[in-house]
Amino acid sequence: MKPVNTLLSSTARRLALAGMIALAPMVQASPTLSTIDQLGQSLTPIGAEREGNSAGTIPAWTGGLKPEQGAMQPDGNMANPFASDEVLFTITAENLEQYRHQLTPGQLAMFKRYPDSFKMNVFPTRRSASYPDSVYEATRRNAETTTLLDGGNGIAGLVNGVAFPEPENGLEVIWNHMLRYRGDSMDLTLSQVIAEANGDYREIIKQTIWNFFPSITDLEEESNLLFLYKSKVLEPVRMAGEVTLVHEPIDQVAEPRRAWKYLPGQRRVRRAPNVAYDNPATSSDNLKTSDNLDMFNGAPDKYEWTLKGKQEIFIPYNSYALYDKSRSNADIIHPGHINPELARYELHRVWVVEAALKDGQRHVYGKRTFYIDEDTWQASIIDLYDSRDQIWRVGMAHAIQLNPQQVPWLVTEVFYDLYSGRYITNGIANSYQKPLIFGQLASKSDYTPAAIRRWGR
Repeated sequence: MKPVNTLLSSTARRLALAGMIALAPMVQASPTLSTIDQLGQSLTPIGAEREGNSAGTIPAWTGGLKPEQGAMQPDGNMANPFASDEVLFTITAENLEQYRHQLTPGQLAMFKRYPDSFKMNVFPTRRSASYPDSVYEATRRNAETTTLLDGGNGIAGLVNGVAFPEPENGLEVIWNHMLRYRGDSMDLTLSQVIAEANGDYREIIKQTIWNFFPSITDLEEESNLLFLYKSKVLEPVRMAGEVTLVHEPIDQVAEPRRAWKYLPGQRRVRRAPNVAYDNPATSSDNLKTSDNLDMFNGAPDKYEWTLKGKQEIFIPYNSYALYDKSRSNADIIHPGHINPELARYELHRVWVVEAALKDGQRHVYGKRTFYIDEDTWQASIIDLYDSRDQIWRVGMAHAIQLNPQQVPWLVTEVFYDLYSGRYITNGIANSYQKPLIFGQLASKSDYTPAAIRRWGR
């Protein structure tokens, strides 16, 4: 796999100094072995702690699900490998005090906002995440070669694995989330649902295709490109054929993201200069920002990133019930939040990273706190604060293991607006008897303005 480097001058190609890490008491002492020696030993091949916790409530990682377990069928259905698991206990507004230390402020705010309906069914912890061997091998190489560039806005020496399997600062953890393995490419049909406070909702169905740098056949050796992305609206009819195209750089300060829109009514492709930072995400009705896609994406330059350490938190995990093709959107979408009977929570160790807006920068979120799963580097929960330091929104990523390709991914991500009582989900694919397609190669010519015009027609 060829390395990816950002397009920066040689004088900028140096490791960015991230400052002192603010360590919480829960952080373990520094290991005596080097990171590369620990990978596959005391650490899993991507950098998580292999052993369980002392209480026995988090088990050891033993390799995750095998490719044949819970594999997707040709019709898009997927068997739940943990269907026989029973609920251990349910957290409600009445008993949450005894679990407060394992909940995020955003989760506590959800219980306060919806005391009569929001609850969390907690199941046995299943460390199901697994990856292809090539990802493990690449991660070992990254442990020796990958560095931050340009104050943390870029990466050098990366191959297709975890960039920083033993991170030393908050920026490295966030880059692990943004660069995590997602199958090299993905073609999927999914829906974006906007839910009103009373439970009414409207749905937009899209076909989305992603090609990450390893699957782009004509990528230059020194390319700054992370992925190419295009998404076409299939329904409702009034929006059908609208296409969004994105060229996503790694270092978006050196080279800003480029985006285009094709509107079939005008039969024209236009540049979309505002698909970044806190501009509203496409068709989101202002319920999430552009950098909320995939929980967080884009340039990290507006924030100071502080690594708080690790914590044991109840996070959405192994959400096979939400993927069940027999479920309709009406089964999932409830007033205020998704159906709590279909959400599964487990206790996992997460990296905690706080992002505080830099002086002189502007963004609708004054602060964000990320809770990032150690086994996947997926941002599982994000607490989003307004400029008054009040929790405004809560993002939750409902994780699943997509086999046989061994891709930890999401059933859906949900952003709850605690002020309005509305929320938005992205990724629900229950209504479509079509499997996700991985591993398709693409050329840059497939992601040009002319190409999306043809695709939109």
